[in-house]
Amino acid sequence: MGKHFIHISDYNSNEIWEILYLAKELKTKFHKKENYKPFQDRSLAMIFAKPSARTRVSFETGFEWMGGHALFLGPNDIGIGKREAIKDISRLFSRYNDVIMARLFDHKHIVELAEYSDVPVINGLTDYNHPCQIICDIMTIWEQKGNLDDLKICYMGDGNNIVHSWLQLASRLPMEFVCCGPEGFEPDMETVKMVENSGLSSFELSHNPISAVKGADVIYTDVWASMGQKEEAAQREKVFAPYQVNKSLMNNTGKDTLFMHCLPAERGREVTDEVMESKNSIVFDQAENRMHAQNAIMVYLSNNLS
Repeated sequence: MGKHFIHISDYNSNEIWEILYLAKELKTKFHKKENYKPFQDRSLAMIFAKPSARTRVSFETGFEWMGGHALFLGPNDIGIGKREAIKDISRLFSRYNDVIMARLFDHKHIVELAEYSDVPVINGLTDYNHPCQIICDIMTIWEQKGNLDDLKICYMGDGNNIVHSWLQLASRLPMEFVCCGPEGFEPDMETVKMVENSGLSSFELSHNPISAVKGADVIYTDVWASMGQKEEAAQREKVFAPYQVNKSLMNNTGKDTLFMHCLPAERGREVTDEVMESKNSIVFDQAENRMHAQNAIMVYLSNNLS
């Protein structure tokens, strides 16, 4: 999987740090408006089974800043796994394009797309994981703290694709990671075992928000009902209500704790407006870094192929 970016755990710690340093360098170039065109006359195919404004804008803006042309293919343009075999799409697109990014529902689809592609395939999100998001997240924490020493991350909510990518990162970089949410919404246990097997980080599964956040450097949350779960929204709101990130919870950490959210946020549900607008909220630094992290991933993969 070395030429693709499907799971964070496909990379070792040194490779992850290479991507992070590259992201920092590219962010500086972007802000200085430097002429940087590694993808001149190249194209990026962006396949969206799951729509997303942030993912489209960040990939498209970043790739075009680096000299390339990005093509948007929405759910109505290409029926991944429906109208045409995934392996056929993969082999065809890798003849047309230099990079493929796909944001899909079924994780097996992104794995198959990568298996048959001759060009780098980047996972823009699946129901199982969200690796680009977590690279941008750890980059943002690194920027804010200046280091990643003795890091405690407390995630509040559903044990979803964000949690799975955090767990994979915890199997590569040392940290204390806590997933706190209601019973019945735990992360995939095979992914949890990756942390245990690495012997590098500690993992705690908690159902008690007050004790879970003690000593946390970062409290992180996500929407309670993701795309494809909206019919469960009313039931989920009741179950997840005790896990809302509010001022009281933030004050209970005993530290000057940062707040993160992968967006879009449903203010007043998983997080209060007060926390989103607080000085401890770094959600927009985090959101900006999606582009810089993704740019670094694309450049890193391209350099490894050349």
